[in-house]
Amino acid sequence: MDEAFVDLTGCENMWGDVETIAKAIQDAIYQQFKIHSSVGMGPNILVAKLALDIEGKKTGFARWTYWDIPNKLWKVSPLSEMWGIGQRMEKKLNAMGIYRVGDLANAKLSELEKKFGIMGNQLYYHAWGIDLSEIGEKKSTNMNARNLSFGKSQMLMHDYKGRREILVVLLEMCEDVAKRAREKGYSARTISLGLAYSRHVTMVENFYRSRTIEEPTNDTMLIYNVCKELLDEFFGGEPARQLSVRISNVSKEHGFQLDLFDPAKAKRHHLARTMDSIRDRFGQTSLLRAVSYTKDGTAISRSKLVAGHLE
Repeated sequence: MDEAFVDLTGCENMWGDVETIAKAIQDAIYQQFKIHSSVGMGPNILVAKLALDIEGKKTGFARWTYWDIPNKLWKVSPLSEMWGIGQRMEKKLNAMGIYRVGDLANAKLSELEKKFGIMGNQLYYHAWGIDLSEIGEKKSTNMNARNLSFGKSQMLMHDYKGRREILVVLLEMCEDVAKRAREKGYSARTISLGLAYSRHVTMVENFYRSRTIEEPTNDTMLIYNVCKELLDEFFGGEPARQLSVRISNVSKEHGFQLDLFDPAKAKRHHLARTMDSIRDRFGQTSLLRAVSYTKDGTAISRSKLVAGHLE
């Protein structure tokens, strides 16, 4: 069965405390489908996932705080049992004398960064339960463009086994990200693509790569083409289970500039805003790209979900 991340911040006044809400979701799943489910709760996506994998799948329900990290996470061994660490990465860490998550948390950050680059930084902070990624996009009262980004992460319904299948979902995600940037009046120069393989994959590592372009954009197809380039460059060919798209390094739009070398730019600009207007008025699925009607598309099925579950 698939997994879903739910941000319950601010829901207490409507449905009770977060544990009550989570257990109500479990009850609703069982009542409708007669399927037992497991819940992991935490202060961020990472800790919630770790709570689920390490404890919740055995007990049915687990809620972790940062105080639980030393007692519950640090003892985990082998390292590949921790979300985000494959067997290949585990072997590299073992060669450095790191066998438990506690060893990773107490390793020198500088050595991890020297060995693994930005991934070493992420491994270190994840060992402490620190994860700054968000579900969707948080509203900010200080819309500082330097700190602003638009992104979407999606756990796929099943393993996507080839480039063509992945590109279908990738285009849908780029459409969603670009639309939200256009709604806020922003364009972006840095485009990032993340891909996590199926948990059965051990020979290749997950990746998260970025590319910065010369001119800011919120054009769906330009964002998609950059993501496609990143996929072609870094995709290891194994079944994928999670995708993420993010645009950052943003700036406010100030009018629309024609491009002498891209005569179709103006047409795409007006077409995108026409499509946005139709969707805003009649619903997100009132106008979809053809790929969404193929067997690999997810936009239609996900439009029927609330917080990852059927209405």
